[in-house]
Order: sequence, then C-alpha cells, then structure tokens
Amino acid sequence: MDFFTDFLTVQFWTALVTIVFIDLLLAGDNAIVIGLAARNLPKENQKKAVIWGTVGAVGIRVVATVIVVWLLKIPFLLAIGGVLLLWIAYKLLVQENEHGDIKAGGTLMAAIRTIVIADAAMGLDNVIAVAGAAHGNFTLVVLGLLISIPIVVWGSTLFIKVIEKYQWIIYIGSGVLAYTAAKMITHEKKFEEFFSDNPVLSWTLIAALTALVIVAGVWTNAIRSRKSAHVRKGGTI
Repeated sequence: MDFFTDFLTVQFWTALVTIVFIDLLLAGDNAIVIGLAARNLPKENQKKAVIWGTVGAVGIRVVATVIVVWLLKIPFLLAIGGVLLLWIAYKLLVQENEHGDIKAGGTLMAAIRTIVIADAAMGLDNVIAVAGAAHGNFTLVVLGLLISIPIVVWGSTLFIKVIEKYQWIIYIGSGVLAYTAAKMITHEKKFEEFFSDNPVLSWTLIAALTALVIVAGVWTNAIRSRKSAHVRKGGTI
C-alpha cells in the first residue's frame, strides 16, 4: 500500500495513536534525564539544553528505531522483541529510581551531551515498543515521533505529574505495551500462518499475556508494599 492508502485505514490511525501513547508513556525517563542534566545550568541555558539535548536524542532514536524495524523482519527476531517488550511492560509497573547516577552538566554542551548519551542508553524500551507498534511501517515511526517530540519536550514533566496523581494510567500503559508485545509474537512470520488459521487461540494468547503482565506487576508491588510496611514498623521480613 502507498502512504495515502495507509492514511485512510483504521489500522494506520490505531497504530499511530499507540506509538504516540507509548512515546508519552515512556517519556518519564526523558523528563528525569533532562531535569537532572540541566539542573546546574543558568536559567537562560536550561531551555537551550532541553531543546538541543532532546533534538539530538530524538535523532539517534529515529535512526535506532528504523534499524530495529528492519531487524524485526529477520526470522524470530519479532517474537524475541515481543518477549523483551513483555518484560519492559512488567518493569514499567514495578520500576524503581534508576537515575541517581545522571550527573548534572556544568556547561550547556556538557548538559546536552549528557542528555543525548543517557537517553540513548535508556531508550531501548521506547525503540522496541515503537518498532513493534509500527508493524514495519517507517512512516508511522517518523510521524509518531514528530507528533511526540514537542509534547515530550514541553509536556513530559506535566505528564509525570498526571501519572503520579492517577496511578491507574501506568496500568493502562503497561497493558498497551503488553498487548503490543503479544501482537508482535503472534505476527512473527514463523507463527503468523498458524495464528491466522486459529484466531481464537491468537486472541486468547494476547489476552493471557496482557493479563499476566498486569497481574505480575500488581503482585510484585503488593509484596514490596508489605515489605516496606514491615521495615517502617521495625519488624523483620
């Protein structure tokens, strides 16, 4: 199909909305990295660091995502990417602070460099998720990122505050990632014919994997909460 034919399909818009949502959902890392890297700069340079650091980081991410989209066409890599994305969806629910080693840049260039390098190192989850949701469509990757960039740059901190206030958004986001991951597995070329011939089994697997990720996340968080309660009370675990 050409671009204009794709543009008119429900599948195109569903995938585009999914990609933008994934970008926003995983933008928390961007906001944290930007804040930590630019915190020691003068106010007039902080905005420059945010803009140019994000431009550099997104440029690298576009290239990486395009490469991953191509790699996912290799036999079994789509399924492997789906399994990895299931793990990412789970970690989203149970994530802990892993940004303590991000150093603040003393100069504008140092802050930009820190933002770009840290984002590249931490952006694998975003790359895999977007590549999986794009289903091999490079136009979707570029459009999704173009829509997401201004929102991520100027709205990621606000989005974090919304997530902190409404924790259920994280569970919806994790479910979207798990659903995308399960679809990647069922669309693996080696399995696609089997699942196409057995649609009930396909949707059962997708639903089961999505539910498994969310239940595992809820269960892990419940255990952590109980352990934290014991520690606060001075008890032993």
